[in-house]
Amino acid sequence: MRQSGPPADEERPDEALLPEDAAVDLAAERNSAGLDETIESLDRELIGLHEVKTRVREMAALLLVDRMRQRFGVSSSRPNLHMCFTGNPGTGKTTVALRMAELLHRVGYLDRGHLVSVTRDDLVGQYVGHTAPKTKEVLKRAMGGVLFIDEAYYLYRAENERDYGQEAIEILLQVMENQRDDLVVILAGYTDRMEEFFRCNPGMSSRIAHHIEFGDYELDELIAIARLMSDGEGYRLSGEAAEALRERLRGQMVQPRFANARSVRNALERARLRHASRLLECAGRCGVAELTRLEPPDFSP
Repeated sequence: MRQSGPPADEERPDEALLPEDAAVDLAAERNSAGLDETIESLDRELIGLHEVKTRVREMAALLLVDRMRQRFGVSSSRPNLHMCFTGNPGTGKTTVALRMAELLHRVGYLDRGHLVSVTRDDLVGQYVGHTAPKTKEVLKRAMGGVLFIDEAYYLYRAENERDYGQEAIEILLQVMENQRDDLVVILAGYTDRMEEFFRCNPGMSSRIAHHIEFGDYELDELIAIARLMSDGEGYRLSGEAAEALRERLRGQMVQPRFANARSVRNALERARLRHASRLLECAGRCGVAELTRLEPPDFSP
C-alpha cells in the first residue's frame, strides 16, 4: 500500500459571507488555490491524454465555482466525485489520481489531499474475520484524501463462494455513500473487466459519478515520453537512437503485454545497462557527451 501527497495546509478560517452586490475575482481565486500549478504539473508529467486533462480541468472549475457560490451563501449539494479510471497499463492512471488528490485539497474539497494506493491484497483477508479490519484500516488511512484501488475487479470473484472480497465491497459501499465528504474513491483497471465488475455490483456502479477512459498512446507520444523520461534521468537520445527505439516500440505495440509508458521505461532501463556496458568495453576516455548520450546499439533487441 502506498500513501503520498502534499502536506496538509493549516486550517483556513471561516470566510464571512459576501453581500449580493459584491464580486469575486475568479482569476485571483484560481491563482490563490494553485489550480494552474497542479494542471501544469500534470502537463509536464504526462504526454497527451487531452480528454483526461479536460475532465480534470472541468472538475477543478466546478469545485472552485462552488466555493465562490458558498461565499455568497448560495448552497448546492456537494458533488459526488467517486471515479473510475479505465484503460491499459502505463497510461497514467495513478499519476492523474495523485494530481487529482492534490487538486481536491487545494480547492478545499478534501482536508488532506493524500493518495492511498491499494490492491485487493490490502483489503481482503484470507480467513473469517480478517477482511473487515483490513478494509477499515485502509479506509482510516485514506480519510481526507483519495483511495485508489487498482485492478478493482479482483475484489469480486463470482466463481468462489467462500471468497471474502464481497465483504470488502460492502464496507466500501457504505463509506462511499455515507462519508463522501471525507473520502474520494477511484477504481481503476482494464475497461472490459471494470464493465463486468459493475454489472455484477450495481451498487458500486451507482456510486461512481465519473468514468474516465485512458486511451493507449500513439507512437509519436511514446517517443515524446521516452525523451521526457531520459531527460529526467540525465540522458538524451541521439537522433539515430530515437529511430531505433521507435522501431522497437512499433513492434512491441502490437503485442498483448505492451504496457505503454511502462514499456517505454523498461526499454530505457535496458538501454542504460547496455550504454554502461558499451562504455566500459571501449575502455577509452569519456566526456559528459558520451556519458549521457544513448545510441542505437543501446536499444538493440
